[in-house]
Amino acid sequence: MSPNIDTDGIYQAYTDVRDDNNETAWALVKYAEDKSMVLHGVGTDYEEMISGLQEDERAYGYVRLVVGDELSKRVKFALITWIGPSVSPMKKAAVSTDKGTIKSVFQQFQIEVQADDLRELKKSELEALIRKAGGANYGTGVRD
Repeated sequence: MSPNIDTDGIYQAYTDVRDDNNETAWALVKYAEDKSMVLHGVGTDYEEMISGLQEDERAYGYVRLVVGDELSKRVKFALITWIGPSVSPMKKAAVSTDKGTIKSVFQQFQIEVQADDLRELKKSELEALIRKAGGANYGTGVRD
C-alpha cells in the first residue's frame, strides 16, 4: 500500500528546485510518524541537505546540479533515495514501492542514486554521474 503524501507541499518544493529564477537547490522528503511522506526541508546548500540524513531513516532528495565547463554550464537534476544503514529490513523493503509514490511528484531527473552510506552522496560523485549520463563531455581543449 502506498503511503500518504503531502503532494502540494512537495510539488511546490520540486518546482522551486527546477525554477531557474529560484535559488532553491534541493528538497528533502522524509516520513512523518504516521508514515506519510512530508516535505522535511528545502535549501540552497547541498551539504545542508546531506547533514539532515540520519542512519535510522529513509528519505528522498531532489537536487539541482550545475555541470559543464567554463564555456557551457548545464542544469541537471538528481533523485536521491537514502536508506540509512540502521533502517529495519521491513522499512528497507517498503522503499521499492514507496519510491513510485515520490516519483509521481519528482518526475524529471537525469540520474537516480540509492545510497546507504553518506560517502556515496558527495556532490562531486553526483556531478561525475551526471557528466557520464550526459554522454560527450567536451572541455576547452586546454591541457594542464
